[in-house]
Amino acid sequence: MALQLVAVASLLLGSAFLVMAGSMHGLLLAVQGTAAGFSTTELGLLGTGWATGFVAGCILIPYTVRRVGHIRAYGALASVAAVTILLNLLIVTPLAWILLRAISGFTYAGASMIVESWLNERAGRENRGKIFSVYQMVSFAASTAGQLFLAINAPSEYFYFVLGAIFYCLAILPTALSTAATPQPLKTTRFDIRRLYALSPVAAVACFLIGLANGAFGTLGPVYASRIGLPVSKVAILTAGALLGGSLIQFPLGWLSDRMDRRRVLVAVGIGAVAIGAAIVSLRPRDPVLITGLIVLYGAMVYPMYALTVAHANDFAGTDEFVKTASGLLLLYGFGTMIGPVVAAYVMQAWIPEALFAFTLSVYVVVVAYTLFRMTRRAPPSPRARETFQGLPLPKTVTPESAVLDPRATTPGPLPDPAEAAGPPGGQDGADPAGQ
Repeated sequence: MALQLVAVASLLLGSAFLVMAGSMHGLLLAVQGTAAGFSTTELGLLGTGWATGFVAGCILIPYTVRRVGHIRAYGALASVAAVTILLNLLIVTPLAWILLRAISGFTYAGASMIVESWLNERAGRENRGKIFSVYQMVSFAASTAGQLFLAINAPSEYFYFVLGAIFYCLAILPTALSTAATPQPLKTTRFDIRRLYALSPVAAVACFLIGLANGAFGTLGPVYASRIGLPVSKVAILTAGALLGGSLIQFPLGWLSDRMDRRRVLVAVGIGAVAIGAAIVSLRPRDPVLITGLIVLYGAMVYPMYALTVAHANDFAGTDEFVKTASGLLLLYGFGTMIGPVVAAYVMQAWIPEALFAFTLSVYVVVVAYTLFRMTRRAPPSPRARETFQGLPLPKTVTPESAVLDPRATTPGPLPDPAEAAGPPGGQDGADPAGQ
């Protein structure tokens, strides 16, 4: 195992710096934008800008890499990301930050895709699962560390902008100096929403809705914390706590979902998210310890939802459809994150900071209701036709290339029995005959 990791150590290190910088960048803009007097709607548009750039990068970057190569493309993208965070420091206007945020989303997606494709090339059938698991741990640890850096008392206002730029630059070095062979060209992401819906209506609809709610929370959670008077250090701990809660519970929920209908688990965590969101809206807590505790529980409910929906879709997908399905669901999630922050920001600005959770809980109510409806229209797959749950990094830190690294992309598994997958007469593998 140690020798296997040494072979990809430089790539994992580069990914760690990249994720750390990206995580710090996002939280920093939310906190500093609030301090600079940006409206909640303008802060929400920062999330929309990021999501737009990220999705565009996932679609367009493969063409760029084919023209100039992996190393040149990666160096250019990470360099532009460093320049972007410094421009955030020099040009402090809402419009400039929204446009720069779209650029940072584009460059981050492209750089991440290149690292992931390189890891794909270095991973063999015998060690793919181990490398994928380590990559998940690196992504989570770096994302958490990037946010916790803001808990340090900075010596100046520009300290974190410069530190973020340094991390972006450090991300270039391991890849530039790596002796690993250049990987094959990146795979172009294909998006077929009709096929995704036919494969699994719950996964297609839920991924978009979860993107709406989780995108809003990821962008505006720090804004909510700042609006209710928490200091920057407490804001950083709060957002990192949500990530920690989501990561720690993902595997126990996955174990449970392997032994029962995954939709039941999705409904359970959806109801939990609604309950915690309702508690925050009704109680309007101001004690930092209570708020952080509620947010950790909230993160434990909402962040595993994406992995559960992907696992449910993969139960009905053939082994040759895994990558396409995972990539398509990630883009559906991304489209949701374009819309969610703007809508939630408008609600927050018109009402109270806790309106963020009023918006997200309303979305989760729809997720729960639609999932329950689909459970009456389609039976779960038989146990032998189901894939084993595989935890996933947060969608904001991975690209469609990560689906190729997932061991399920290359490990043959049992295909669903068409007769068993069909379920009740009302629906087969997708939309009902009546179009429901």
